[in-house]
Amino acid sequence: MTDDLTQRRYLQVQQRLQEMLGSGEYQPGDKVPSERELAQTLSVSRMTVRRAVDNLVKQGLLERDSTTGTRVSTPRVRRLLNHAHLHSITQMVAATGGKAGGKLLEFLWTAAPANVAHKLQLPPGSPVVVIRRLRLVDGVPFCLETSYLSAARVPGLAAEDLLEGGSLYQILEDRYGIAAALGESVIGVSFATAPEAEALHLPPNHAILLYRSVVQDTSGQPFEYLKSVNHPQLVVFNIGEGRAVLAQEF
Repeated sequence: MTDDLTQRRYLQVQQRLQEMLGSGEYQPGDKVPSERELAQTLSVSRMTVRRAVDNLVKQGLLERDSTTGTRVSTPRVRRLLNHAHLHSITQMVAATGGKAGGKLLEFLWTAAPANVAHKLQLPPGSPVVVIRRLRLVDGVPFCLETSYLSAARVPGLAAEDLLEGGSLYQILEDRYGIAAALGESVIGVSFATAPEAEALHLPPNHAILLYRSVVQDTSGQPFEYLKSVNHPQLVVFNIGEGRAVLAQEF
């Protein structure tokens, strides 16, 4: 019973700290209150606070310095919108010195939903490949991505091609001659569903950065519709070439 109570308190403290970090009160690089101060504010033991802080350090949200204390981490992933050369997350993570990884959560061939068919300029009900992946930077989850591809353009594409965290865009270019060019992208603020929050180690209903994009090839033909749910403390978006706008829905 005591262990259960300790676990609940630790998780409650961790959630309170995550809410504090997500409130905008603390910016990247800001020093957070000491463990003693947090323990007094939250009316818990320093050991409980330390355990919660340790876990947030492992998740990449906080970083410790032996001389200056604990600070809010800078974003681990810098995503460039509509960049002329960098398109895949694998490339973007590598460009900023991180190690990209991923877990394939879903791979299926199905009929395109009406909105997806419209985005990809396909007849209603056309076959599409749906790929859902959890993306990692240095082993830390930072976004959930769902890609819809026209099945006619990627014959033979299989789940095995992506099991080792390989770059989808590299496969598309090497095997199918599909080179990504500029597209239309939209960013909005939304709230994580229960599965999304669990996957990204966020409190329930926490704010997330929702990124949607129709990606075109070099001939201007759309080949992918992408929905990306991003951890707001681990990801920052930079506007590159092309057009990006803010919206709630796309």
